[in-house]
Amino acid sequence: MNISLERKVALVTGGSKGIGLAVTRAFARSGATVAIVARGAEALQAARASFEGEGLKVRDYVCDVANASEIEAVFGKVVADLGRVDVLVNNAGSSRAMAFDAATDEIWQADLDLKLFAAIRMSRLAWPGMKQRRWGRIINVLNTAAKAPPAASAPTSVSRAAGMALTKVLAHEGGEHNILVNALLVGLIVSDQWVNRHAATAPDMPFNDFARNLAKGVPLGRMGTADEFANLACFLESDLGSYITGTAINVDGGRSPVV
Repeated sequence: MNISLERKVALVTGGSKGIGLAVTRAFARSGATVAIVARGAEALQAARASFEGEGLKVRDYVCDVANASEIEAVFGKVVADLGRVDVLVNNAGSSRAMAFDAATDEIWQADLDLKLFAAIRMSRLAWPGMKQRRWGRIINVLNTAAKAPPAASAPTSVSRAAGMALTKVLAHEGGEHNILVNALLVGLIVSDQWVNRHAATAPDMPFNDFARNLAKGVPLGRMGTADEFANLACFLESDLGSYITGTAINVDGGRSPVV
């Protein structure tokens, strides 16, 4: 099976680290030209350097996607540089979970701006070009709490649940234009967030032991890798995934109680 994204232009938010970086690499290795968007210039430079030796077609752009004006500006730059956006991966965001009565209005608004409104605004900018070309792919990266929110999971679980509803709305509206929209729901995937949490909470424990403890409730018995996540994203964004839209797929080793 040959997954090809030749002659496609992809935009990946949160593309400088973790899942976003792995998705970018998978897309670029499959032939796409990829624009990676992230807040930190230093992390973007490090990401770009990691691609230079492979000769992959990757461009980097600094943008805080929680800011509406910055989103509009960076999208314009990407289109000016690369001509269009065929594939959009709304991946920006980190986990923020707490008891409901601990979340202030400011915390709620910041989470919604970063995780929900960023996806809305990016998709709205990409939509007209996708409709005109009658080809488009959007992935909204969520987490499994969007389907099965536990206690003390706000505001992230609520923002992500709204992202799942957005996915379904866009899939229904995009179908007639050959715009396919899906969500990938993250479980326990090794990423910088978990590496940082390990360093903060259990620095004397080997990371493999830390990860093994986290994964005790995962049927596969381990955390997933960013590359495993990226493989599925790459399939969905290619023509091989041409009849899959409006779905939310758990990438969690079977951990979620909800299918």
